[in-house]
Amino acid sequence: MSYTRPRELLGAALLAAVLLYGVVQLSYGSLPPLPVAAGGVLLVVAIVDAVLAIVLRPRAKHRSGSEPLDPMMATRIVALAKASSLVGALMGGAWASMLLYLLTEVRVFGSDTIASIVGLVSAAALVGGGLWLEWAMRNPDEPQEDDDDEQ
Repeated sequence: MSYTRPRELLGAALLAAVLLYGVVQLSYGSLPPLPVAAGGVLLVVAIVDAVLAIVLRPRAKHRSGSEPLDPMMATRIVALAKASSLVGALMGGAWASMLLYLLTEVRVFGSDTIASIVGLVSAAALVGGGLWLEWAMRNPDEPQEDDDDEQ
């Protein structure tokens, strides 16, 4: 399993932004108002990722006085971290496209704009939380990955 690269997350965010911008242009008038809490759910998951990173880092680093992690548990946590950063990137692109549409086409600062800002900030926090959790779970015994060898 390789580490998550920023270019992968950026590509996912751009793809989501472009696709959703087209959908929003075609159907914004028929959408219900966006609840502010819709984007806040991502923030809850980001907080869970951050707490896991803080709690599990000593166990992943085999520090004295801490119980070592079960390999299956570590694998599941790394999968959660990678999924969190990818979902955060996708939702960040989606919320960014909604915000861009609202500010350029509708030109109204209303509840949908606030919901989009909350969603964008929460998505950024989720990307950060996922990347931090992935970093915290790195095994100190494994060799460092060399990005120049992979193409």
